[in-house]
Amino acid sequence: MPTIVDRRSTRVSGGGKVTDPIASEIESTPQKRKLRSSSSSTTKDSIITSDLTPSPLKSSPSKWKSPRRCVNDSPKSTPNANRGAKAVNLSKSPVKRRLSESFLEKPMWNPRDMEQLNGVKEALHVSRAPSNLVCREVENNRILEFCKQAVEQEKAGSLYICGCPGTGKSLSMEKVNKVLVNWAEESGFQAPDTLSLNCSSLSNTSDVFGKILDKITLRRKINTCTSPLQYLQKMFSEKQQSAVTKMLLIVADELDYLITKDRAVLHELFMLTTLPFSRFILIGIANAIDLADKFLPKLQSLNCKPAVVTFRAYSKDQIISILQQRLKAFPYTIFQPQALELCARKVASASGDMRKALWICRSAIEMLESDIRDSINSLDLPSLHGGVSDQQRDCACDKSLIHESNVVRVDHVAIALSKAYRSPVVDTIQSLPQHQQIILCSAVKLFRGKKKDATIGELNISYLDICKSTSIPPAGIMELSNMCRVLGDQGILKLGKAREEKLSRVTLKVDEADITFALQGIRFFRNCLQQS
Repeated sequence: MPTIVDRRSTRVSGGGKVTDPIASEIESTPQKRKLRSSSSSTTKDSIITSDLTPSPLKSSPSKWKSPRRCVNDSPKSTPNANRGAKAVNLSKSPVKRRLSESFLEKPMWNPRDMEQLNGVKEALHVSRAPSNLVCREVENNRILEFCKQAVEQEKAGSLYICGCPGTGKSLSMEKVNKVLVNWAEESGFQAPDTLSLNCSSLSNTSDVFGKILDKITLRRKINTCTSPLQYLQKMFSEKQQSAVTKMLLIVADELDYLITKDRAVLHELFMLTTLPFSRFILIGIANAIDLADKFLPKLQSLNCKPAVVTFRAYSKDQIISILQQRLKAFPYTIFQPQALELCARKVASASGDMRKALWICRSAIEMLESDIRDSINSLDLPSLHGGVSDQQRDCACDKSLIHESNVVRVDHVAIALSKAYRSPVVDTIQSLPQHQQIILCSAVKLFRGKKKDATIGELNISYLDICKSTSIPPAGIMELSNMCRVLGDQGILKLGKAREEKLSRVTLKVDEADITFALQGIRFFRNCLQQS
């Protein structure tokens, strides 16, 4: 009979040795597997030799430990032993960093620190003059060259600076005045005296001549029978009296007050620079650009037409540059780049007023403060520093998340923009009763296109269509007429007179865009206005 081989035995009855495939597999496995067997013939040297031989399982570290936790760790090292080296190696990674990781390159801004918070607010305040005036180099150079030429030649002259509010006119003049004084001292010229006037603060427009005279000489030397204007005219018509006085730089801010209030005083003021021995350098500053067309022709006929420098409204890129220039002194990130761009884009499209942009940025910081106060009650901040495990502390102290929560975001700027440019008409429309809002929605749909007015009967048809589509019980035509009169009293509609009530003509007195903006937050009105 054939001999049956026992799987647990390595010999057969005939004395021959049979090769068992399972046994050979056991012998070929690493020593670490052998240690688990029942064999007792394993020596210490064989164990050391097998440890030096790399096993298939050890060559695949992803099955034994996570590469995120163990970049430089050894199997016997403590979990926190190489945490510092891990950060160094990750910082050298060629992979492109995300926006939140790039914030970690700068120290984190802590808006809870009142010192840091007040410092940022002060830097963004309108009254804080920056060290360097950017985006106005061309205009400043023109003003400075005009003043230098007048000082060098000791020749009187006049300059008119115009531009929209918040375009840096007064601030530029302050910087130019300082540069002019330093230049005169370095060049060996006599620096002119400076007289700054705000025309809107004068109780009487003719007081401007008295202030000029007080700057030149003492009032007690003047004959009381002579007016300040007459004394100045006489003084600078004679060479002997004018030679003893220095050049006087007169900066008249809010000059448009004189243009609209007393144009005769304005003409006499500019004519002082045309006197034979005048030593006045007159620089007038006004907000409106079109005012120059109203008084320049008259000055030209009087042979005293001034040179004109126009300050254009700031563009989006210029507003961003000015904001960045004010914030670059701080070693931490305060605004998201997208938030600054949103603020600059809106202000540039509306007015280009830099003062408005600064106000919006300060208001956005206040929105961030409000968010932090609201989150204090929901976050257990003391638990982040003790009494928790390492894993919980790592999750709670995610620097990128904390840093992003401390940065002024786009939503903060959006809220500040809505406050800055909110129209009172929008507030009035949003506070109206529902049926009056439906009437305005009907009027907007009715007046689309070239049609600008309609009768109450036509408005009633559009009103009934909207009520029917939404299953709202409509009001009668007499009630509709009364509601139109209420809207007319509030300045939203204009209601004409007719023999019959339904023939009275109705016209919108507000912009359709204001009505659309006020009602777009309600889905019902938004759907109605989107329909053709």
